Amino acid sequence: MVVPLVALVWHHARAMTARRFERYVAVGDSSTEGLDDPDGAGGFRGWADRFAEHVAAEHPGLRYANLAVRGRVAAEIEATQLAPAIAMKPDLATVVAGMNDLLRPRWNAARVASHVGQMVRGLAAVGATVITFTIPDVSRRMRLPRTLSRKTQELNVALRDVATRTGAILLDLAAYELADDPRMWAVDRLHGNPEGHARIADELAYLLGLPGAGTGGLRSRIPPPPPRRRRDVLREDLAWAARYVAPWAWRRMRGVTLGDGRDPKRPTLTPVVLPRE
Repeated sequence: MVVPLVALVWHHARAMTARRFERYVAVGDSSTEGLDDPDGAGGFRGWADRFAEHVAAEHPGLRYANLAVRGRVAAEIEATQLAPAIAMKPDLATVVAGMNDLLRPRWNAARVASHVGQMVRGLAAVGATVITFTIPDVSRRMRLPRTLSRKTQELNVALRDVATRTGAILLDLAAYELADDPRMWAVDRLHGNPEGHARIADELAYLLGLPGAGTGGLRSRIPPPPPRRRRDVLREDLAWAARYVAPWAWRRMRGVTLGDGRDPKRPTLTPVVLPRE
């Protein structure tokens, strides 16, 4: 169920429809980078690219930069992406951070939310309409201890407060039932699949009040998945742990991430090319 805060943000966003957007900058981690939504050319598309296309369809000439890098925690995103984003003087920006912080042993929800708030304020100060997200609870998909669920809830309370205090538009992703559907997520159980990224982009377009956005992508219901045998679930869990959890744990032991040495996929503002029908 979508919480009332989403409806309030929707009304706020509808007031933005008269504004023209020319420069969109996305900052964040792997979600914003686009994992796991292949673009067919060896890279990733993702909700930010898809959202940029929605905006460009209504605002021809939109230029778009994506500074996100996988593996980054909120402090690193602020330290490395905020200044370049501000220098581009965007009139539209998305700020998404916190998932990687949740997976770290040293943890403070207020500190993470503070970094998000600093980024939102910095971008708003140069005239950007800023959108930020809450974080869906991955503990069910990953069958992890409820400690992670409690941490996620704590962070989301703080992120909602940041959105209220800064005036940012909030995609309260954690509040949508569809965000918990495993069919919206890739086999790594952490990143969206193409369907999930597309629905997030559709919902962002709706929240921003774009005329061609329809009714949003996360509000509809889909038929429940067919029942599965317990042994099949166990087999998939073991395969997932071997393919994703073990390599992640090994990287954490060595203090490295998948983003080390990686540059943003779209470091400068460039025109958005709409996909052919």
